[in-house]
Formats: sequence, C-alpha cells, structure tokens
Amino acid sequence: MPGKVTRASAVLLFLGALAYTAWVLEVVVRTGLDPVRTYVSELAAADQPLGGLFRATDLAAGLLVLAGAVAGLLATRAPAGPAPDPGVPRWARTDTGAAARRPWLLVGWSALALFGAATALDSRLPLSCAPTVDPECAARETAGLVPATHAAHAVSSGLAMTGALVAMVALTVVGRRYGLWRPLARTGPALVALELAATAWTLAAVAAFEAGRGLWSLGAGQRLQVLLVAVWTGVLAVSVARERR
Repeated sequence: MPGKVTRASAVLLFLGALAYTAWVLEVVVRTGLDPVRTYVSELAAADQPLGGLFRATDLAAGLLVLAGAVAGLLATRAPAGPAPDPGVPRWARTDTGAAARRPWLLVGWSALALFGAATALDSRLPLSCAPTVDPECAARETAGLVPATHAAHAVSSGLAMTGALVAMVALTVVGRRYGLWRPLARTGPALVALELAATAWTLAAVAAFEAGRGLWSLGAGQRLQVLLVAVWTGVLAVSVARERR
C-alpha cells in the first residue's frame, strides 16, 4: 500500500504543479492585463473575461497538491514492516534514520497540504475587480467599499505562500540532510533562495503600491514567486517518483 500511495502522491503533485502554472496562458491569450504590473490573482477577478477559467485552474491546482501532500503524509506514517520493502521508498520506511527525518517530513508535507488547501480556498474568494489597472477599484479598496472577499483573499493568499515556503524549506532539508530525493537535493537550495528573493520583491512591491509609490514591477515579482513554487513542486514530484523506483 505505501508504494501505491507514494506513486499517487507523485502523480498528484506533478499535475498540481502544471495546473498552478495555468496563468502562463496570458502569453498566448489576450487578457488585457499587463503581466509586469498586475497581480496574478487579478486574472481570476470576478470582472475579468477569463476569470472563470483561472479560478477553475487554481481550484484544481490546490486540490491536486492537497491530495498529493496528504498521500505523502500517509506514506510517511505508514509502517514498512520489520524488513525493508522494495516497494516502499526510503524516505517512507521505518528504519533507524526515520526518527530524525520524520519531524521534517511531517512539517513539510503538512505545510504543503496547507498550501494546497489555501490555494483552493483562494479560488473561491476572487477579487471583485483589478485594483492595479482600475483606479476606481483601487479607490474603493482603500476606502473599504469592496466585498469582504478582498480581505479574505489576502489572508488565504498569505497562508498559501507561507505553507509553500515552509514546505520548500522542510522537504529540501530532508533531501539534503538524509541523502534522499536527489533531484530535489541538488536543485532545492537554489529554488528556495530564489523563492525567498522573489517573495521579498513581491512584498516590497505590494507595500509600495498600497502606499501609492508605484508598482515596482509587482506582477513580474509575483509571477516569479508562483512559478518557482510550481517548479519546486514539480521537482518534488519527480524526486518522489524516482525514489520509489
């Protein structure tokens, strides 16, 4: 059973990573939003013509990653028996090194599940309008005259990114410290460093926008941020699949 669970985890995570990059469709589909200046979530705003499409892909991405992370948690908790089972990957086995890596695994998979759940919730709490391109929308948002979904969306987005960052750090530590998940062990530290830089850029740009000091290429920073999360998730999926083999 653990072998089947880890296979399912890898497939679900990979599909979730693909769905999380659906916003790249704006390269070939006319959205009317400048990718360098606008929030990624504005693509899914209620007043946008393709908002329904991007809300659906966000929901799919969140649910797929959530399911993949839960499968990872189940594999971590499943006992492998007294003898090593070749169908169970090393990271999920109950052996002498399990006690040391188990806390990192539990934190990492749980944080990834939080990311998935918050992303799915995010898709159900869309912005009503696009504040970076619509001055009236921005003015209403500043005055608190927009629907409560704007504030709720900010909270769910923050939870999603927090979960993603914690998962990236914790599971990369597992790969590096315990000699597991070779693709993730090799590329994880660089992806984490880039993700932290992209997050700092995004937060600074959001603060500048809210203070009326311009956008600071907010869209570019946030798109880099979510792209790196998707790439890392894809690398994790490949690593889990290879470790099982």
